[in-house]
Amino acid sequence: MGDISTEPSMEEILSSIKRIIAEEGDAAVASRTRRARPGSATTPAARAPSVEDEDPEDEAVLELREPVERAPVEKPVAAPVQAPRAEPILSERAVEATRGPLEALSRIVVKPDVAGSDTLEGLVRELLKPMLRDWLDANLPQVVEAMVAREITRITGRN
Repeated sequence: MGDISTEPSMEEILSSIKRIIAEEGDAAVASRTRRARPGSATTPAARAPSVEDEDPEDEAVLELREPVERAPVEKPVAAPVQAPRAEPILSERAVEATRGPLEALSRIVVKPDVAGSDTLEGLVRELLKPMLRDWLDANLPQVVEAMVAREITRITGRN
């Protein structure tokens, strides 16, 4: 890891972060001032002071109980965009020529009588039904008799 005495303290880390933020803020103000034309609304003299103009050392704590005054922001209204109408990939002649055969095919397709039997799960259920029926016919009466006898014994308290 390292020696604890050589690692920076929390105060040193925070002051370093504050200094970096202040330098970035000063660089942003300077670049805006260079880009602004004299007499325009973006020159430092013409615009209202902002948080970036303040020195971070002047006000160490921001009081959140006081309301912040902000200028109203106008939302730009977007003009409706009209998408160019794309030409269809099929011509009307091709659509009409294929409609009849596709309708005939859909009439031929046999819909399953049982919903879900056209899936793998439905197929497995259909294959298991005869086997399950045979097992239930052979074993269900004995299973029910044993369970009823056990429950009667439990209720009556006999062992």
